[in-house]
Amino acid sequence: MSTFITKGAMLIPLLVAGFSVMAQYAGRGVSPGIALATASPLPRDTTRSAVSPEKQTGSNQLDEYIQQAFVNNKGLKDQRFQLDKSLAALQEARSLFGPNVAFLASYTKSGGGRTIDMPIGDLLNPVYKSLNQLTSSHQFPQVDNVSVLLNPDNFYDAKLRTSLPLINAEIYYNQQIKKEQITRQQAAVNVYKRQLVQDIKTAYFQYYQASQAVAIYRNALSLIQENIRINESMVRNGIRNNTALYRSQTEKEKTDAAISKAQNEQQNARAYFNFLLNRDLDADITLDSSLLTRLQPIPDGNISGREELLQYKSAATAYRLNEKLQKAYIIPRLSTFLDLGSQSMGFRFDDKSRYYLFGVNMEWTLFGAHKYKYRIKQASLDVQANDNVTAQTTDALQLQLYQAGNNYRTALRNLGTAQSQLSFAERYYRDQLKVYKEGQLLYIELLDAQNQLTQAQLQMAVSQAAVQTAYASVERAQASYHIESVQL
Repeated sequence: MSTFITKGAMLIPLLVAGFSVMAQYAGRGVSPGIALATASPLPRDTTRSAVSPEKQTGSNQLDEYIQQAFVNNKGLKDQRFQLDKSLAALQEARSLFGPNVAFLASYTKSGGGRTIDMPIGDLLNPVYKSLNQLTSSHQFPQVDNVSVLLNPDNFYDAKLRTSLPLINAEIYYNQQIKKEQITRQQAAVNVYKRQLVQDIKTAYFQYYQASQAVAIYRNALSLIQENIRINESMVRNGIRNNTALYRSQTEKEKTDAAISKAQNEQQNARAYFNFLLNRDLDADITLDSSLLTRLQPIPDGNISGREELLQYKSAATAYRLNEKLQKAYIIPRLSTFLDLGSQSMGFRFDDKSRYYLFGVNMEWTLFGAHKYKYRIKQASLDVQANDNVTAQTTDALQLQLYQAGNNYRTALRNLGTAQSQLSFAERYYRDQLKVYKEGQLLYIELLDAQNQLTQAQLQMAVSQAAVQTAYASVERAQASYHIESVQL
């Protein structure tokens, strides 16, 4: 009997510590189940801490991590690059309305080819001969016939050409389409940010759940180690045989394996969370247990804030603009140009070589073998296809929110069940310990009560994380997280 009392005395401090924590949380309005699952201390690791010290903070630590991800996440940076590219494309479209100045130059060296033969000698030589006879002189020499090469030889032409569009429907509609592309890309950035928020919250609570599992298994291991010590004392004193000792040692090995598995899951969860924040994979994560007590209301079924719908709306506008663009082929294109240059043989530059040339160009398509008709039809079909996809996407988003709401309600019910199970497991373990101290209970029955308590604590941690993860899905489905609070 003294041995039983000794064992009870060793176990009572562990229970008292747990009940004291529960009492503290109960004073804050937190249920005993949540208190036990969230306040379990983590044993000290002399080599390397597997879990960062948990800190109760006044601000929302998770929101701070999300802000870091908005700044550092590489995938989000890529979306920003695409947005900047769309902005540059709009500036390019606007620049098409301005004048274009180009320097054009050419040089030609030729030989052979077609010629124009002019019989100047045959025409003038008889006249010159007669004049020489009349004047008794040689003032009028004989000339040869001339053969002029058609291809210019040793000829240059250099000029500055300034052109300006006056009427061009294609440029106008192209600019409007580029504006819609910016709207779509901005919405795409927000879509990525919202998905990033969900991923970060899910990873955060998965890490929290894994950390709690490590703490719970370590607490269970401390109880088992105390049981081993007591059973070894009983065996030495001849009070009991080795059966209880062997069983407790077996439980120790099982718990060691469970701790190893939980630590592996914890490390993987930490690495994924840090990956989303573009940090070192082993960086510490500050846990805020107060987040687990914040239960959000049931969603109202409103998906009007989804940026995906804005993307399709912008796409519909762009497709309609493209349809107008195809119909605008009937509008003539009018532009003007001014050339200032010089052209001459032998690189000569003087008043005879310099010139200017001003003109107006017009292009008016009157008939195109029905190709514009079919282009208009294709553009119209694009509009109809986008409208159909928009309706389909709206239904899918509504279904996503409906399912997320159902999952959240189920998670809340499971949390209530886990709280009840933990409360029953605590009372059952307390009663079994009392009977065991009185010598009226086998160790195997106390061990069963202890295992039930451990599993109830684990289930409580799982249920708490599941509630927050489910609400993150609801938040994503409703697009209710205020992503505009962070400017990139």
